[in-house]
Amino acid sequence: MFLDQIFGPARTPRMVTADQALPGRPDPMPIATAHFVLGRPLAPPFPAHLEEVMVGMGCFWGAERKFWQLPGVWTTSVGYQGGFTPNPTYQEACSGKTGHTEVVRVVFDPSVVPFARLLQVFWENHDPTQAMRQGNDVGTQYRSALYTTTEAHAIQAADSLQRYQAALWAAGLGDICTELRPAPAYYFAEDYHQQYLAKNPKGYCGIGGTGVSCPIGAGVLELTRFGGHPRSSG
Repeated sequence: MFLDQIFGPARTPRMVTADQALPGRPDPMPIATAHFVLGRPLAPPFPAHLEEVMVGMGCFWGAERKFWQLPGVWTTSVGYQGGFTPNPTYQEACSGKTGHTEVVRVVFDPSVVPFARLLQVFWENHDPTQAMRQGNDVGTQYRSALYTTTEAHAIQAADSLQRYQAALWAAGLGDICTELRPAPAYYFAEDYHQQYLAKNPKGYCGIGGTGVSCPIGAGVLELTRFGGHPRSSG
């Protein structure tokens, strides 16, 4: 019965509805105050000059490491987002009964690393054409997602999606399945998940891309200089 609720007739994961979702809890997961690698706060408020984006790329352990290693990224954390259950546990998220996907919250300094660079890392380090899975990790909690926090970011993200889709089609690959929308409520994952691969260097990563480069050009890099609308990069 349970499997019938979270898998469709073809045994592919399907999203739970709000009335089917687990109730969750009011209190957030207790986490460390500082990033295990970067030493900066995991939770807001963050300095006013920083910006943030949340990305779902499959298992959040490897994805988080990919971003904390980037110069200009101020802090990162992992959590659950895009579903219905407030403050879920990892076991609940893995059950398929929360609607959440595993995400990385990336807080960055745009004067050091442009948002376009983060988009490149996002697209090139997972397979956005895989629906409700990444590699051997199968379930709605592994779906590709890109959750933006500003209108400018939303425009840039949509432009990058179109560009990457064209590159994927040219390489003979399929349609992008990424969930792209303004960021919904973000819930921290348990503390042992935070910076997991720094604490467990031999741990599972699971991150991998299509091998197709993301052609981020002037249309994305110059958005903020031209009123938020992409210019053709030719």
